[in-house]
Amino acid sequence: MRKVLLGNNGITHRHLALEKLEDAFQLTPDSQHTRFSDHAAQLAARAAQNALDRIGLSPETVDALIVSTCTGYLCPGLTSHVSETLGLRNDVFCMDLVGQGCGAAMPNLRAAEALLSAGNYETVLSVCVEVCSAAMYLDDDPGVLISACLFGDGAAAAVLRSQPHETTRRVQWRGADTILSPADRHHLRFEQRGGMLRNILARCVPSMAGEFSERLFKKMLGKSGIAKSEITGWILHAAGRDVLATLRERLGLTDSDLRWSEGILRDHGNLSSASVLYVLDAALNGGAPGGYWWMSSFGAGFSCHGTLLEVT
Repeated sequence: MRKVLLGNNGITHRHLALEKLEDAFQLTPDSQHTRFSDHAAQLAARAAQNALDRIGLSPETVDALIVSTCTGYLCPGLTSHVSETLGLRNDVFCMDLVGQGCGAAMPNLRAAEALLSAGNYETVLSVCVEVCSAAMYLDDDPGVLISACLFGDGAAAAVLRSQPHETTRRVQWRGADTILSPADRHHLRFEQRGGMLRNILARCVPSMAGEFSERLFKKMLGKSGIAKSEITGWILHAAGRDVLATLRERLGLTDSDLRWSEGILRDHGNLSSASVLYVLDAALNGGAPGGYWWMSSFGAGFSCHGTLLEVT
């Protein structure tokens, strides 16, 4: 832990849902569940309200709500709590997605796209929230220790609409795809031990992320007919220093291409499912040039997801 925390790990700040730092070491099933139940819905609702406020929409306009998480479990799920906090209509369609790990933002957004494409909904609110401090576990396994030093707490939300909405920048969905390798799922997953979540993080995960990301990116370029030279923005899950280094090599990226992901990793650590939405927000508000953007996340499954966006 000393080596990871004090070394050049690419992280300078993390945010944890704790009253005081000592609470991080209260590692019991009850304390972990309480931490998740106390903070997950609150963080998710704040992120959702911020997303609506940014484009001037009221909660009454939301037709569907999708919430993803992997760091805790509630029944009824987080959508029940978030819809109540936001004051959504009582006919809103709610969907809780659980257990997809760091890659969950992309399946969440693809589910939202499907609802919009079906023509039954106008506005879908997509939320990812992770209280990683509620899934902290300590023992002498290197992967467990790295996880304790890597992940932070946070939530992110996006509003998807079937019709254009006046915003400072317009983001259009141009296609998405996934590569799933169930045979590799044991390399990156949660297990239950002593009533608590324990993260399995194998040494091969960075190389797997690079391999699958490269395969998926080339597949999407082939389907879309777009050349790599036309990609002007890279929105990549800020998983960790070694993962980003591998992506740089496999995808042939530059320091400038990775600046948004590296900035989120530096300031927040790995936010699991919320991470790639943080990166998207940073690029949109940081003046990244318009054009085609490649957004990709990966995680439990082992799964890798990607979407082609057109930004103006």
